[in-house]
Amino acid sequence: MRFDLKKLVWFPATAAFLATSFATPNLTFAQSTDHLVSPSDLTRAAAQASHERQQNIDTLNQALSSSKVQNALEAAHVNPQQVKRAVSGLSDEELAQLASRANKAQKDFAAGTISNHDLLLILVGIAALILIIVAVH
Repeated sequence: MRFDLKKLVWFPATAAFLATSFATPNLTFAQSTDHLVSPSDLTRAAAQASHERQQNIDTLNQALSSSKVQNALEAAHVNPQQVKRAVSGLSDEELAQLASRANKAQKDFAAGTISNHDLLLILVGIAALILIIVAVH
């Protein structure tokens, strides 16, 4: 039986290397991945989305809460309370679109581009659209 110095040194060195590489956490691998999103970024994005959704809901509720719009909705045989409840059931995209339309109509009315009657028609149309969207879901 021959004594082989290479095997004596190589085997423990390989075993030590493997044990060290598996025992230490892979922090360097986790830190080098740029495609991962940090928890703080996720929290910030969720808070921003929630804030935008609430702003859109408030915009629509504000547009639909004036007494003239309420009277116009009742004249069109649409329950204003049902419309306000339906607003919260809309998706984020639908809320954003309808809030944008309501904002544009109110800005056009304030600028004198459209009349009071036109504004009421637009808002009644938005209310009807809200009910249709919720009914389809």
